[in-house]
Amino acid sequence: MSFTPRVFSGIKPSGDLHLGNYLGAISRFVPLQDTHECIYCVVDLHAVTVWQDPAELRRMTLELTAAYLAAGIDPHRSIIFNQSQVHQHAELAWIFNCVARMGWMSRMTQFKDKAGKNSENVSLGLFAYPSLMAADILLYKATHVPVGEDQKQHLELTRDIAQKFNNDFASSIADKGNDAEFFPLTEPVITGPATRVRSLRDGTKKMSKSDARSDMETIYLTDDSDSIAKKIKKAKSDPEPLPENEKGLEGRPEADNLVGIFAALSSRSKQSVLDEFGGKGFGAFKPALAELAVTQLAPMASEMQRYLDDPAEIERVLRHGSERASELAEPTMRAVRDIVGFVR
Repeated sequence: MSFTPRVFSGIKPSGDLHLGNYLGAISRFVPLQDTHECIYCVVDLHAVTVWQDPAELRRMTLELTAAYLAAGIDPHRSIIFNQSQVHQHAELAWIFNCVARMGWMSRMTQFKDKAGKNSENVSLGLFAYPSLMAADILLYKATHVPVGEDQKQHLELTRDIAQKFNNDFASSIADKGNDAEFFPLTEPVITGPATRVRSLRDGTKKMSKSDARSDMETIYLTDDSDSIAKKIKKAKSDPEPLPENEKGLEGRPEADNLVGIFAALSSRSKQSVLDEFGGKGFGAFKPALAELAVTQLAPMASEMQRYLDDPAEIERVLRHGSERASELAEPTMRAVRDIVGFVR
């Protein structure tokens, strides 16, 4: 079956947005609008798999939506909405809970990482998280999902769930007049030189609000120009000059991270950056990176604040997006109900 080229992706509103969110996800969403139908979600149902303060959840949902808009996601060209406003996500997730196998879920490395030694006390929602993620994607029959390396396993599970549903209900799918491949086998889109941005103080750790020991580790999307420049200039580096080629970055996590950030912010390859700065020390490289980061990020911070000053407009965008998302979701869900055998 031929499916409409369609992108779905979402980000959890579970922490202050930072450079890793921008380079690893949001900035990569924007150009896809030129080649695909795009659906970008604030996945607030995923956020509550761990306890969230309700007021903070609302604040972070508005902030993430403001970041989408400030980055250049056009709510007229793409669909922007928060997941909890479209009930079909939860409905399809339950069907997929009944299709997916316990063994599949148990092998998810992100669950093991998040649960740690406390797996008996985490929420059932956290365990079933990948099933909801599959529902998010397949509800719209999305053909492509921009993901980071850490989400690739979840997308592989989405493909497994789609394939099992197609196989388990093959005769019912045919009886209802649907093509045998009811759900597509969604493809990952993994691009860019800085899809996993690291801490500015420890190049072996992912940049994250939750892991930060101090604000100097993380560049937040709401940081002003002075803060951005200060954090870059104080970022951990090493005494050696930058290498002439990418191989020379091996074993130098801080250098690799800073070069990757420069490459991503300037839409260049790491090798192109090293062609310019190879052989030079960080005393020359960091000021150039700071200037680039301020040029790219400070206007976005300003634009985000403009949206946040008008929360009613953000809420209007989300409502309109949820209406459009529901229009796409309901035909899929209606067909699923028939295929599974539910009486209407």
